[in-house]
Amino acid sequence: MFVDKAIISVHGGKGGNGCCSFRREKFVPKGGPDGGDGGAGGSVYLEADTNEQSLAAFVYQTSFRAKNGPCGKGADCHGRAADDVIVKVPVGTIVTDRGTGELVVDMNTVGMRTLVAAGGRGGRGNTRFASSRNRVPRQWEEGKEGEDRDLVLELKTIADAGLVGYPNAGKSTLLGAISAAKPKVASYPFTTLNPVVGVIEYPDYHRLTVADIPGLIEGAHDNVGLGHAFLKHIERTSLLVFVLDMGAVDGRDPVSDLMSLRSELELYMKGLSRRPSLIVANKMDMPQADENLKHLRDALASEVVEIIPITAAIGELGDLLERLRASVEASRKAADYQLKA
Repeated sequence: MFVDKAIISVHGGKGGNGCCSFRREKFVPKGGPDGGDGGAGGSVYLEADTNEQSLAAFVYQTSFRAKNGPCGKGADCHGRAADDVIVKVPVGTIVTDRGTGELVVDMNTVGMRTLVAAGGRGGRGNTRFASSRNRVPRQWEEGKEGEDRDLVLELKTIADAGLVGYPNAGKSTLLGAISAAKPKVASYPFTTLNPVVGVIEYPDYHRLTVADIPGLIEGAHDNVGLGHAFLKHIERTSLLVFVLDMGAVDGRDPVSDLMSLRSELELYMKGLSRRPSLIVANKMDMPQADENLKHLRDALASEVVEIIPITAAIGELGDLLERLRASVEASRKAADYQLKA
């Protein structure tokens, strides 16, 4: 089960109470205060983990509570800090506060750990209140309450490249041909109902991640179908790969499909359609494919865009893998340059 949105509650532990105690030893008639401090309550942290691919675990467990800190004791025994709770989330999870709507953190780095519910501070024992004027302090403090929050977790897939296209364009077939991923493939629309990420491994051990985004339809930017649920997974990809059906199996026009896809992306998020991209002309073994490919190249003659003809179903990929790697590296360099500028 793939889940990309969840609501959880996190609770920091309460700090332990301080202790009010006095020394009671033989031959020590006036023992001083020796009440220890309470221990700090445990905190709740989120950690980005590559072993997590979905938020499905939070369907069954929605509350995470750290333990309270132990109370202080006599003989200057301080309570130890309670253990923290570490909650593993997929890389790419955006965390917002449910009450205020404020962004808490974007878990976009492997191993990233962030505090989301701090534990309460332990109370002071009466030893802390001793002074020259207060030789017999009977004051002590209660531990502070931990932080409580409700958080909204939303997963936005992180991948180097995202496959974008209409249903039945062959995106899942392509992903299965270039990686070890095994997405569902069938001859009906919307076979893919959630993003599937595959890893391309090159002979020199270089790796690229490619996300198969479920098919888009017209009006996706207005949440037609599952528009927003699909489109949000494209936001983080550095390269868009438009997969077009050159065989026009469903009676579609590849040029119209490309323009419509670009329009949906731009309407969803300004500038998204202008992100670095490749065009994969799939199903080149179909009768009308050559004619449609020529029509596509004529329509894009004024643009600097790569068109790569392939037939994913029979493994004829041409130089797609090499050009995909080069385009991803170029897009990364461009992004780094913009950040430095």
